Amino acid sequence: MSNNYDQISRSARARRTAVRTITYVLLTFWALMVLFPYYWMLLTSVKGYGTYNAEYVPAFFTLTPTLENYVSAFSEVPLARYFLNTVVFTVVTTGLMMVVIVPAAFAFARLEFKGRDLVFSLFLALMMIPNELVIITNYQTITGWGLRNSFPGLILPSVTSVFYIYLLRENFAQIPDELYSAAKVDGTSDFKYLTRVMMPICRPTIITIVILKVIECWNSYVWPRLVTDDPAFFLVSGGIQEIRENGFGRENIPAMMAAVVVISVPLIALFLIFRNKVMAGVSRGGIKG
Repeated sequence: MSNNYDQISRSARARRTAVRTITYVLLTFWALMVLFPYYWMLLTSVKGYGTYNAEYVPAFFTLTPTLENYVSAFSEVPLARYFLNTVVFTVVTTGLMMVVIVPAAFAFARLEFKGRDLVFSLFLALMMIPNELVIITNYQTITGWGLRNSFPGLILPSVTSVFYIYLLRENFAQIPDELYSAAKVDGTSDFKYLTRVMMPICRPTIITIVILKVIECWNSYVWPRLVTDDPAFFLVSGGIQEIRENGFGRENIPAMMAAVVVISVPLIALFLIFRNKVMAGVSRGGIKG
């Protein structure tokens, strides 16, 4: 009996080990597939222009890395201006959006007013409208206001989000009603309850929303390209496309890759720093009660 039990135990451990090994092998393979484009981008950015053009078969490493491509990316094209425009657009848009969605989510989650659920359902219905229709409406509005080729024209259509209101409202709704009742008995205003109780409790979700909005703004392409044709207001996404179209990006591929590395580093660093907060915020948003 003891021998049979030992054999069954060894067999179960062997199966678990085999499954774990296969899982790790597949995950490693998938990670390499995902990370390889970034490695190739970084490798190309440190290859000399002559070295890159002399390669008949692309080399997977270089013994003579150089930073001259990064110098060219900033000196030969207005990459610094594109970068600064994107920082201003991202910071202002994200800040204004938080000012809009936090009170809206609080109102839908905690305040009692006639037609609240109906209004919230109508808000959710807006998510069913194709983005193309929204872009057309926004373009007509911004053009009618004379805000093309301006930061207000870039920023205003992005200062709210139904999805983020919904996500934050679901988190606010998880906070027990007893806390709100006790706060009102103590004479706490709604604004103070929101800022001192609800927002600290839901900090992981708020940080997640901020990071997602930053990524969305940083990668924004269609709207900025549609509403701006003045290079003075180009963001990095439109700037990179402009660099490629004007011949510089097609001729000097290493410098083009250097520019892409420069605009990718902030988002990668942001995610690596706050990845735990992002995971906690997303998981919290899917839990009720």
